[in-house]
Amino acid sequence: MQFLKLVLRNSLRHKLRTGLTVLGLVVAILAFGLLQTVVDAWYAGAESAAPNRLVTRNAISLTFSMPLHYRDKIRGVDGVRTVGAANWFGGIYQDPKNFFPQFAIDPAPYFAMYPEYRVNDGELHAFLRDRKGAVIGRKLATTYGFKLGDTIPLQGTIYPGTWSFTVRAIYDGAEAKTDTSQMFFHWDYVNETVKAKTPRRADQVGVFVVQIDDPARSAEVSRAIDRQFVNSLAETLTETEKAFQLGFVAMTEAIVVAIRIVSFVVIFIILAVMANTMAMTARERLAEYATLKALGFGPGYVARLVFGESVAIAIIGAALGIAATFPVSAAFGAKMGTLFPVFEVSGATVALQIGCALVVGVAAALLPGRRAARVKIVDGLRAIG
Repeated sequence: MQFLKLVLRNSLRHKLRTGLTVLGLVVAILAFGLLQTVVDAWYAGAESAAPNRLVTRNAISLTFSMPLHYRDKIRGVDGVRTVGAANWFGGIYQDPKNFFPQFAIDPAPYFAMYPEYRVNDGELHAFLRDRKGAVIGRKLATTYGFKLGDTIPLQGTIYPGTWSFTVRAIYDGAEAKTDTSQMFFHWDYVNETVKAKTPRRADQVGVFVVQIDDPARSAEVSRAIDRQFVNSLAETLTETEKAFQLGFVAMTEAIVVAIRIVSFVVIFIILAVMANTMAMTARERLAEYATLKALGFGPGYVARLVFGESVAIAIIGAALGIAATFPVSAAFGAKMGTLFPVFEVSGATVALQIGCALVVGVAAALLPGRRAARVKIVDGLRAIG
């Protein structure tokens, strides 16, 4: 206990220096946590993927569609429980900057495959009865102020024209990592409208979401599905939902790597600042360390004083930085709207922040602690702090 009191008093002997060092640590730990949360947000879709869901798409690219009749053939593959069609819509709400995901889906099988989308039964039935109905996520509703019964006009890009959908249900996420920034509506309605205007584009599907009985058979079932369409005009590629989502992350992998590097560069910079602070502290107290040795305290005790002070400063800065990470991340996520559907500070990020702070505290005291432990009594008493 006496040792801890001595460490804390030493830390506060130069209040301005300690305060500025703690402030630097707070900013560094906050920036590190925020950047790591951005990386986590990039992988949120892949992390929330279910192991028993597969995605079948055109083997060439997502921009190429598949015939609707593939759905029945996929449904007949051994191990397949449910199949649902889904098309990316890509409409614009009022302004191109108002981006949020929109999907035309087979409503009944699709929501049966996604239990993480919590929809009120009454609202879901109202959606199923309304051909122009839509289901939207809670975050999307909050961002744009949508309510049940509101009409959402979308200017089509992939499917030209002005489309209007009525909000019949608002879904919540079963977990914090569930994406609640999406909009879903009837694929049949979109397909019938397209068939009336451009028949050649009708009965075409972007992806089929496939639910299987046994996740352990995902590779086997995927191969069986793809074998159905070998040498056809639209060969398929079936993969797990997680692999499908990671394919999008891979497109921007360089950005993710850059953010990771920057986050650790921030920690390295504050390590240099902290090391300089501890070096100045040790140099000023050489006479005190020599006096302690003259009184019988060993080199290990003197070194522990330096390490204790460094770690104490690092812990204080980390605690304040971690505490600030949550409100700052919440504000940042709110500002980003639906661009980052899931923006939550994870336990892994907090653990990394704590680990980095401890590494900084220990590493910054290595050389000053070694110098303090090795100072000779005569040289130390002669030193001028």
